[in-house]
Amino acid sequence: MFTGLVEEKGVVTAIESLGDSVRLSVRGPVVTADATHGASISVNGCCLTVMAQSSQEGDGDVFSADVMAESLDRTSLGDLEVGDEVNLERAMQAGARMGGHIVQGHVDGTGALIDRTPSEHWDVLRFSLPAELARYLVAKGSITVQGVSLTLVEVSEPRAAEPFFSVSLIPTTLEATFKVTDPNDGPSQWGVAVTTS
Repeated sequence: MFTGLVEEKGVVTAIESLGDSVRLSVRGPVVTADATHGASISVNGCCLTVMAQSSQEGDGDVFSADVMAESLDRTSLGDLEVGDEVNLERAMQAGARMGGHIVQGHVDGTGALIDRTPSEHWDVLRFSLPAELARYLVAKGSITVQGVSLTLVEVSEPRAAEPFFSVSLIPTTLEATFKVTDPNDGPSQWGVAVTTS
């Protein structure tokens, strides 16, 4: 389990096709500092198992994880390219301070950024939501977007024709975790890992 408090932004260093799955390699010196084979690391909110770890001189530590077809279908991990940044977090430790909320790392679906409304001290981001998940969200509840624990600000009616939810992000969170583009740039490759835990 995780907390949804991102420890670092990692960088995808390799993607190897394995037929119906991929092997994803990510550079993340913080999360790999004490990682061992079989450790759990959240990559953009999806719990992945460390299969291999290597140190590339001058490039920080790199871990590899296999991503099966089910995970590729339910997450935005299949849209990643070499050089992309991802949000990383190690599994939480019993007895440690816990911010955020309990996050299982089981991603429920993906959506797209609908709009972003900036203000002086925070931005409001509104995302589309698969209709089958809409009934599980409540205002002031918790959601994980790209592995980041957030509080729901607004939630559409469960039976809305185009379900959505919104979250407010302070500049620190935006800078540390999100690489958000303008929704008018065309089809969104910016997937949203939605975990309603």
